[in-house]
Amino acid sequence: MRPLSPAEALNKAAAYCTLCERCTSEVSNKLTAWGIAPAGQQNIIERLQSEGFIDEERYCRAFVNDKLRFNHWGRIKIIAALRDKRLPAEHINAAIELIDEEEYMSVLRDVMAAKQKELKGNDDYTARQKIVRFAASRGFEPAKILKIVNCEGYEMDF
Repeated sequence: MRPLSPAEALNKAAAYCTLCERCTSEVSNKLTAWGIAPAGQQNIIERLQSEGFIDEERYCRAFVNDKLRFNHWGRIKIIAALRDKRLPAEHINAAIELIDEEEYMSVLRDVMAAKQKELKGNDDYTARQKIVRFAASRGFEPAKILKIVNCEGYEMDF
């Protein structure tokens, strides 16, 4: 495979960004895979940002929305994933603050109820432990999990 020219790489990267929201690190990884030198990558990324193909604030909002609604992730897991993508903390925090608390708690209840349905033949104490651990592994805050378990009269039937 022949190396891409800067113009070809720009066009290919723009097409890559139009498929769905992309952040700088994803585009940079793709450019590296295509054999583009770091100096050329920076020029391409700056051009994509100036033309609106890459907007990290918009990316953070979309990522938070998608991971909460479709993957049923909690704030902790979402923040960790965004940090792994080397996004600015102010964009991450702004996107996390947009989460509707009622929707968030509803997703947490749904995650816990789904896990409860999977469990068979466990006593209440063991079942609660497994449900709490599962919700925590999905990135939900322990305080939110315990609020549902303790304060809302946690019943095994939800």
